[in-house]
Amino acid sequence: MAAEETVEASLAQLSPERRQPGQEDSDEGKPEGGSETAALNGVVVSGKEKSNNLDVKDAGSEMETEEKGTEEESTRESDSNILDVSSDYPREKHISIQRHLADLEKLANLKEDEKKPCPLCPEEKFKACYSHKLHRHLQNLHWKVSVEFEGYRMCICHLPCHPVKPNLVGDQTFSKMGAHYHCIICSATITRRTDMIGHINRHVNKGETESRFITVPAPKSSHEVLKELATDVQVLPNYSTPQKTDSYFNPKMKLNRQLIFCALAVLAEERKPIECLDAFGATGIMGLQWAKHLRSSVKVTINDCNENSVTMIQENCHLNKMKVKLNTKEDDNDEALGDGEENTDTIEVTKMDANVIMHLRSFDFIHLDPYGTSVNYLDSAFRNVRNLGIVSLTSTDTSSLYAKAQHVALRHYGCNIVRTEYYKELAARIVIAAVTRAAARCNKGIEVLLAVALEHFVLVVVRVLRGPSPADNSAKKIRYLIHCQWCEERIFQREGNMVEENPYQQLPCDCHGSMPGKTAVVLGPLWSGALFNTGFLRRMLFEAVQYGLDEAQPLLKTLVCEAECTTSKHFTTHSPCDENKQEECGVYIKTPNNSAESYLVPGKRKSNEVIRNAAKRQKAENSAEHPAFYYNIHRHSIKGMNMPKLNKFLCYLSEAGYRVSRTHFDPMGVRTNAPLAQFKTILMKYSTPTYTGGQAEGPLHRAEDVQAGEQVEAAADGKVEDAEFLEDDKSGVAAAVFTKDYPTHCAAD
Repeated sequence: MAAEETVEASLAQLSPERRQPGQEDSDEGKPEGGSETAALNGVVVSGKEKSNNLDVKDAGSEMETEEKGTEEESTRESDSNILDVSSDYPREKHISIQRHLADLEKLANLKEDEKKPCPLCPEEKFKACYSHKLHRHLQNLHWKVSVEFEGYRMCICHLPCHPVKPNLVGDQTFSKMGAHYHCIICSATITRRTDMIGHINRHVNKGETESRFITVPAPKSSHEVLKELATDVQVLPNYSTPQKTDSYFNPKMKLNRQLIFCALAVLAEERKPIECLDAFGATGIMGLQWAKHLRSSVKVTINDCNENSVTMIQENCHLNKMKVKLNTKEDDNDEALGDGEENTDTIEVTKMDANVIMHLRSFDFIHLDPYGTSVNYLDSAFRNVRNLGIVSLTSTDTSSLYAKAQHVALRHYGCNIVRTEYYKELAARIVIAAVTRAAARCNKGIEVLLAVALEHFVLVVVRVLRGPSPADNSAKKIRYLIHCQWCEERIFQREGNMVEENPYQQLPCDCHGSMPGKTAVVLGPLWSGALFNTGFLRRMLFEAVQYGLDEAQPLLKTLVCEAECTTSKHFTTHSPCDENKQEECGVYIKTPNNSAESYLVPGKRKSNEVIRNAAKRQKAENSAEHPAFYYNIHRHSIKGMNMPKLNKFLCYLSEAGYRVSRTHFDPMGVRTNAPLAQFKTILMKYSTPTYTGGQAEGPLHRAEDVQAGEQVEAAADGKVEDAEFLEDDKSGVAAAVFTKDYPTHCAAD
């Protein structure tokens, strides 16, 4: 009993809370000299009150350990609610935090013959299923909505590890509120993705970027290596999603990159060396192709404002055995690469805003390919571009350009548009009008070399002509378009500032007189000039053949036919060694056979002779300019009638005396200078009724016409793959003929 009383007395002295007020007063009066104190988590133990009994001493030490552990646990729990990155307690990361989708699939242990549950969803939310369905579930529900941080993906988790508010009960409410993210830096669980992104950004702003979890460093093999045009680039696994990656790479834009490469190769033949800029490098694939194939003809600068993209570009340069010159300071932008053989395979990589580098430095070739519209960079691009240089831009905001978001087109381009049958050409003319206005503000004019509008992008390539006179001439080609909403006839408004009483008189159709109300709308302002330069397209095709760009060759052949508005012609390509005194844009193009006086050095003033030649050139181009816009043969077909084949119909229009060609904007489109009324008349004339009885009542020669037309089409289709075109005799050059002929007449009549 005495031992038990002694233990209770010791416990009372160990815990300050159990002391009586009188005891505290008595303890305060004791001297400090004869006592030994030990501080254990704020608990004071006096040396005078130690007992000589071993049992009492052991019991007291056990109670001290328990009290210390209790207070440490409470302290650790309170610190866990605070974002303490310097914690020395690493823990295993949550299963929803993975590097690759394959790692997430390994958790499910996918097998084709067994049903497996989702590792991130409870059984009541997602039942067990086979591997193909579970793969889609993991990819679409968890992986696509993840939050990325330093190579890791924080996928959305539906497991019951996120607390639900007590006033919300029920399975449905729990499933809605249970979705959450686990922070890779701290142990927080956050419901919304936007809140999770903000949470990570707050960590980064505070300098808290080290994870509490036990993580394995990312393997170097995590980057996927892709190859295009003999150029290797390594990309991140999510390279095809621009919103979720810094190194965006779109394989569908391969045709776009080939067209730009051909344009640069043509410019490199005119003058060497040229300084070219890829303002939005991403992976650097485009600049690497330029430097790898054109070599000493170009000095390539790849720019990107994202630090991760700049690092990726440097790695891709080393992957392709290219030297890298890194320039990230705006003060050193005026330093150019030195002359000599040592810079043959050197690529300059810069990290700054695209507007900044184009304001500070001059280039001969500039390519703009931002995500979305490029109107924000046009003023900077035309500020310092050299005379007779080339500016190419790729616009991927097809929703606004193709009249799906008309208010966005009005906001970005200042154009009023509606959805028409020729909406793709309308988009190209909208972009060129914006380019023309930006160039005119810098006292520069443009000549359109190429305009392509396909499913994913709108590509425009223009040559810059310095001076106020070219700027005025280009600005005059921006007009409004009158479009009839009944028959879809269209025509550009006449030049002049005078207001007309009846603008409907400019339309060739009479829908306003026969239909009630207002029948037409005014679209624009738009570019009303030519969309193609035939000579430049021919030289682009020669470069495409020389470098083996198979995807660009068919499109360039179609563009040459469209520029000349013809369907049948021999084709020839010119070797640069055979060209002599080619003239384009009012200037002579440098070729090996030319003398020093036969071409102009960039930046020099034009001579009187070249100015006279430019005037003659403009007159010749105006007379041979291709017709504006095209008609879709299906859009104007007659109900209950079988329209003729497209190749036959082109022959019928050509026999009627009209210029006609196919167009790359629409596979069933016809570019012609025939009015819409005459277009419909010829289409109706050669259409046959859908029922067989009507064919017997028709003219007897109709079946013979159809049979003869089918023979002509079969003969033409057999040779269309190998058909090539012939250069104009005005160039006076020898050519390599690629062979075969089209029939120059149609035997339908």
